[in-house]
Amino acid sequence: MKEAVKIIITGDTHLGGGRITEFAEQGNANQLFSEFLPLFQEADLSVTNLESPVIDGGSPIEKTGPALKSPVASLGVLKKAGFELVTLANNHIMDYGEPGLQSTLGVCKGIGIDTTGAGRNLEKAKTPFVFEKNGISVAILNIAENEFGTTQGDEPGCHPLDPVKNFYSIKDAQSKADHVVVIVHGGHEHYELASPRMKKTYRFFADAGASAVIAHHTHCPCGYEIYNGVPICYSLGNLLFDLPEQNKSYVSPWNEGLVAELVVSKKNIKISYTPYIQNFGTIGLRKMSGEERRLFDDKISHLNSIIADDEQLESEFEKYCRQSYRMYRGFIEPHSSRLLHALRNRNLAPSLLSDKKKRLLLNLTRCEAHRDVLIKTLTQ
Repeated sequence: MKEAVKIIITGDTHLGGGRITEFAEQGNANQLFSEFLPLFQEADLSVTNLESPVIDGGSPIEKTGPALKSPVASLGVLKKAGFELVTLANNHIMDYGEPGLQSTLGVCKGIGIDTTGAGRNLEKAKTPFVFEKNGISVAILNIAENEFGTTQGDEPGCHPLDPVKNFYSIKDAQSKADHVVVIVHGGHEHYELASPRMKKTYRFFADAGASAVIAHHTHCPCGYEIYNGVPICYSLGNLLFDLPEQNKSYVSPWNEGLVAELVVSKKNIKISYTPYIQNFGTIGLRKMSGEERRLFDDKISHLNSIIADDEQLESEFEKYCRQSYRMYRGFIEPHSSRLLHALRNRNLAPSLLSDKKKRLLLNLTRCEAHRDVLIKTLTQ
């Protein structure tokens, strides 16, 4: 009888921000990963999401949101910590364009870390990483929601979320391995639940043949479930991600995360989760105290109960959308500034969007045929 294989999957890792960089460049794995080092080093395969390109110098692309990068010298600490694979399908891997991606691929190869989820074209980006040990094979398929870094063809980038095409990728990966693990980078940042769309999509991946679906990107844990025997985690949260504005006097969801431990046999995958605190007070990971663990477990149980109930999940997402209304209204106003945004929020300045314009925007984004053309128009 073949022994089971243990695979560790973790969330977002950014080695170029805040207090992490110095320790990473020094290769100080003990400081950054502390008591979790044995878990990562002793697993048959340890995986993390490399949230930024690894490049010295370079120029950021034109995009919305921050452009992230990490110094070349920082990456070795992941190898030292026991990580053999990094997933690259995320919204930041192309922040420094093709040079950033090529540098990342080259540095990873040079220190013996495998990559998946991004490449010089779509064919390379969608190629799964196949891990084999003890007569058991696992294909890891890495996908990201579409922002500025996904590739649609011959250009470099990461593997895009497209449920129809992803279905065929899962089926193809099934022909190469005993199990397919789909790792998705997507969701609503700082929202501690899946959206109804995410639940439907990730369950669809399970129906398509995935043995497990694991997500990250939201910068907070988002609950999990077992669907028809398939583990689905809607976000692991950050593994290592430090930003100055996140240095608060209390543990926030940004500081919480989950390690997913997959025990893979020929027939199935069993999963367990270990929570931790990252970059709160001292830099790096640490296990939760008794009270922290109790509060966290209670919260996760509550999130999981909402995920299990479609009506509750829809209600919570509608609440989130109402809370996000002002921000998104600011995005679509034809003229906006910090001052105008503040005045509109206080009903001291009118919206420049007429009801007629809102209906037009709704139709352009909701109707699939119009949206296809709109995306092409906006990328010209």
